[in-house]
Amino acid sequence: MTVTTIGARSHDTITLRDGTRIYYKDWGKGQPVVFSHGWPLSADAWEDQMVFLGLRGYRCIAHDRRGHGRSSQPWDGNDMDTYADDLAAVVESLDLRDAIHVGHSTGGGEVARYIGRHGTERVAKAVLIGAVPPLMLKTASNPGGLPMEAFDAVRKGVLADRSQFFKDLTTPFYGANRPGANVSQGVRDGFWMQGMMAGFKGVIDCIKAFSETDFTDDLKKIDVPTLIMHGDDDQIVPIGASALLSAKLVKGSTLKVYPGLSHGMCAVNKDQINTDLLAFITG
Repeated sequence: MTVTTIGARSHDTITLRDGTRIYYKDWGKGQPVVFSHGWPLSADAWEDQMVFLGLRGYRCIAHDRRGHGRSSQPWDGNDMDTYADDLAAVVESLDLRDAIHVGHSTGGGEVARYIGRHGTERVAKAVLIGAVPPLMLKTASNPGGLPMEAFDAVRKGVLADRSQFFKDLTTPFYGANRPGANVSQGVRDGFWMQGMMAGFKGVIDCIKAFSETDFTDDLKKIDVPTLIMHGDDDQIVPIGASALLSAKLVKGSTLKVYPGLSHGMCAVNKDQINTDLLAFITG
């Protein structure tokens, strides 16, 4: 694959061939751990994991996907192939090798597609957390997926009132509608803030990218140790249509199911997730 970067890199941005600037955080020193975030968030969604691992001798890198966070908001290119190529540009520009790639939700699809398109020469391990692969959309060959109407409703909600939609989405995202839930207003406000930083067009396009992209062939190409982590009460990416199928497609993968945990378990249950993430990385 042709490197997409043109070599222009400041201390926190990489400029791609099409002029898109990708913002990234680069914290700590040691073996690199590269994080890919979910929709409609940004690299900020990984701060709990980045500080935890950074304090334990790892170099933690997280970028804002194009159209999200502090990266450029191009009208075009908001699709999974381009997201994966953007990730490759970050990896190559920073010359990251022997990296552990961690993706949450849409970011899990990004990691799978990155490996599918660019291979594992620079990859040591992969982690998919609450990830969208292999395919979220219900089709004749994927009867356990969600109907198109579900994603059309997301598009409709975003177009009608993006700000309120993101506020409402935090309820199922973090499992705040479950008995005994302990989700702070701060966590929910952080989700809203990140979502509102994203570009409107990128947010809308990304819905198609995370729901209609089939990652089956990408998963079959993963040939490094892979941990698949998923809450069995994930109301955003149902485990039956995602992790349970992905674990069968990724050869030799390890599936870890978290009883009762939500899509937002990296924030709400960060101590448990961080401990398990570190154990896999060092194992």
